[in-house]
Amino acid sequence: MVKIMVVDDEVSIRELVKFNLEKSGYVVECADDGSKALERILDNPPELLILDLMLPGMDGLDICRHLRQQEKTRMLPIIMLTARVEEIDRVVGLEIGADDYLTKPFSPRELVARVKSLLRRSQGNSQSMEKQNEPIIRGKLQIYPERYEAVLDDKVLELTPKEFQLLMQLAVNPGKVYTREFLLENIWGYEFAGDTRTVDVHIRHLRQKLESEIDQSDLIETIRGIGYRFKG
Repeated sequence: MVKIMVVDDEVSIRELVKFNLEKSGYVVECADDGSKALERILDNPPELLILDLMLPGMDGLDICRHLRQQEKTRMLPIIMLTARVEEIDRVVGLEIGADDYLTKPFSPRELVARVKSLLRRSQGNSQSMEKQNEPIIRGKLQIYPERYEAVLDDKVLELTPKEFQLLMQLAVNPGKVYTREFLLENIWGYEFAGDTRTVDVHIRHLRQKLESEIDQSDLIETIRGIGYRFKG
């Protein structure tokens, strides 16, 4: 059985999410305190985490940041759930490593659909990584699919799961132009209601990390009005 943890300090939200996910066949655990939830997650990670942004003890952004720094939770699928709708909250959540983002009030049906899609995409990516054992070498950049690891100039890049998947997708076929819509569908696994800014946020963050290592930010080229390609 697939275990999902829901961390939210609102009882009504926890009960709503728990009811709909259990009806879909998932095992659901709940928590209402950020610090205690983090301890439970690190002790026994779920298959997916639904995480509120504003929490007592430790907020969702800090929890997400901490989980991405730990080896056993680095690839944990995370959906941020919050009542705040400011663009900066969405961008920060995605840059820290959240895989998806929903604002309250939300449709339980949409939440379940996103959970299913994210789990399917996560499992599919794991299987494809297992099949791809050979490293991808592009100049000073080496990508190791089976380890979800990218090394540039002998230094391991600290990438979120989505940043790694984007880098690998682009680097597999250098010179090929990928549209934002293709990357959105292929990496995230579903339509983001046409919000291709999700791709742009991750590309920008990926470039910043490449730039911090011997100025390699130009490895990813923007094709105006279309998308991106890998130049290496």
